[in-house]
Amino acid sequence: MTEKKSTKSLEVPKTMKAWVLDGPEELRLTEKPVPQPGPAEALVRIDAVSICGTDVEIITKGLPAWIRGGLPFNKNFTPGHEYMGTIVKLGEGVDEYKIGDRVAVEIHAGCGRCERCRQGMYTSCLNYGLNYEGHNKGHRANGFTTDGGFAQYAVNHINTLAHVPDEMSDEEATLIVTAGTAMYGLDVLGGLVAGESLVVTGPGPIGLMAVAVGKALGAGPVILTGTRDSRLNLGLKLGADHVININKENPVEVVKRITGGRGTNYVMECSGAPNALNEAMDMTQRGGRICLAAFPSEPALVDLAKIVRNNIYLYGIRGEGKSATHRAAALMTQKKFDAKLMHTHTFPLEELPTAFKYFRGRIEDAIKVVVKVS
Repeated sequence: MTEKKSTKSLEVPKTMKAWVLDGPEELRLTEKPVPQPGPAEALVRIDAVSICGTDVEIITKGLPAWIRGGLPFNKNFTPGHEYMGTIVKLGEGVDEYKIGDRVAVEIHAGCGRCERCRQGMYTSCLNYGLNYEGHNKGHRANGFTTDGGFAQYAVNHINTLAHVPDEMSDEEATLIVTAGTAMYGLDVLGGLVAGESLVVTGPGPIGLMAVAVGKALGAGPVILTGTRDSRLNLGLKLGADHVININKENPVEVVKRITGGRGTNYVMECSGAPNALNEAMDMTQRGGRICLAAFPSEPALVDLAKIVRNNIYLYGIRGEGKSATHRAAALMTQKKFDAKLMHTHTFPLEELPTAFKYFRGRIEDAIKVVVKVS
């Protein structure tokens, strides 16, 4: 188990180390003022942050980050969103947390005033990105529309915080938001997945977490498809009943065989592959449900008539909405699955470019690469 930062000083300095994004692919380590929490906010000393595929999209293409109404380049923006840490200062009116609490963070704090936020769909806030100058609607998405976690401190709205138990390592706690995204996907598929069959396509971090969370919620059989045997074997350790290497077997035929010809009840599509949705439809039984959780790099040609003919329900999710992170954190606290299996590498904050190199190149089969902040 790693050392807990609660044993270290909680004093807050005036400045902090932070990585900022200049042009595309240009991360620079600099000094920034430590931000100060306002009402209903807390200042979090960041103890660990993991790298996500969306971070790569942001530093290379800009989107889906949106800073002051445009792309994030050359705006002194700090990316990074899958972080955890220790509360060191409280804003006005905050009594839900206390100084010294260890917390994991959600990305999105919606505006709280639009229709979607009132429905609990704050990851789909209708005022997304409107949080600057004369356009401040109150929306926040750390690492996307406001400064994120590749730094020593960050301000978070209390709605984005989840308690981390003492026995959970910093590295494991960075995975709570990933598990929350998987939980959100299973929520929109119906939530009551116990005894229902589930196929997860794509053994990336969210796909692996979908296996773990789905199994913890009682889904069965849970089937994972992918192209890398090492990732599929990890899926077995996280709860998959069957794995399919799509380079060696036809996934649709195998799923049909496993389900007695009926097809699966649910599919969580986490690969973003061009033909993934068509294959998901072929795997799904009539009246089944498919959730899309990946960002395809290109538009895909899809047989939409098949959705209509077979009464298939299709959903898309973004992030960790409807407080799914709290439910995922509960499963991890109860040790329903071992999320630590996904953590493969650790680097100090000063070596962030190297951490990105390992993550992007899958060096030494890197899955979740964690940056420790001293």
